[in-house]
Amino acid sequence: MDDPILTIAEREAINSGRWFSSLSPSLRHDILRCAYVKRFQDGELIAARGDPPEEWIACAKGAVRVSSTSISGKQITLTYVEPGIWFGDVSIFDGDRRTHDAYAHGECTILCVAKADFRKILALHVELYEAMLRLHARRIRQLYGLVEDLNTLPLRARLAKQLIHLVRSYGVASLSNPNEMRIGLQLAQEELAQLLGASRQRVNQELKSMERELSIRIEPGGLVICNRDALMRIVEADH
Repeated sequence: MDDPILTIAEREAINSGRWFSSLSPSLRHDILRCAYVKRFQDGELIAARGDPPEEWIACAKGAVRVSSTSISGKQITLTYVEPGIWFGDVSIFDGDRRTHDAYAHGECTILCVAKADFRKILALHVELYEAMLRLHARRIRQLYGLVEDLNTLPLRARLAKQLIHLVRSYGVASLSNPNEMRIGLQLAQEELAQLLGASRQRVNQELKSMERELSIRIEPGGLVICNRDALMRIVEADH
C-alpha cells in the first residue's frame, strides 16, 4: 500500500541529492509540492519498456533496477538508480516511449511528478531547463566514462571501481570494525557481472582474489569492503 508521506530518511535522501540540492529553494518547493509517493516490494515492476512517459521519478529508498531483455529473452541489468537520483525525464522531453524496464530492488520508495506538473514547473522556473541540461550532461559524461572503462580497463580494475561506487552509495558502517563497510545493496554475483559486462565466473574469480588479498570479504549477506585504499590502488594502477 502506498504511504503518501516520505519518512524523514527518505526526505533526507531526496533533499541531499547532489543535483536536487543545487536547485533554488523555490524550485525545490514547487517540485516537492506536487510530488507523490509510491512504494514497491522487491521485484515489482515500476515502469515497463514501451510505456508512455507519464511520470518524472526520483528514488527515495532502496534502488531501482533498470534492465532490458535480450533477443534470447534473458533480462540484463544495466544500472541501479540509487536514492537521491532522478530519472524518466528523457521520455517526457522527447515524447517517445520508455526504453527500459524499471524494477524495485529490495523495498523501494519513489517520488513521482506527473508529466503535466513537470511541464508546469518548467514553465514557471526557467532555471529548471538549465538544471536539466546539467543533469543530462553529467549522464553523458558518466556514459562515456563507462564505455571508456569497458574498452580500456581490465575486469579487475572495473570491478574495484564498481565496488568503490557501491560502498559510496550503499555503504553501511560495521559495528565490529570501524575500518570496514558493508555494501547494503544486495547483489547476486550474476547481477554484479551484468553491470561489468563480464561472466559470473570471471567476476567470482576476481572477487576471491580480492578476498585473498584482504581487500574485501565475501559473506552470505553480501560484500564487506575491508580495505578501500587497496581497491583505489587497483583502479589507479590501470589508469
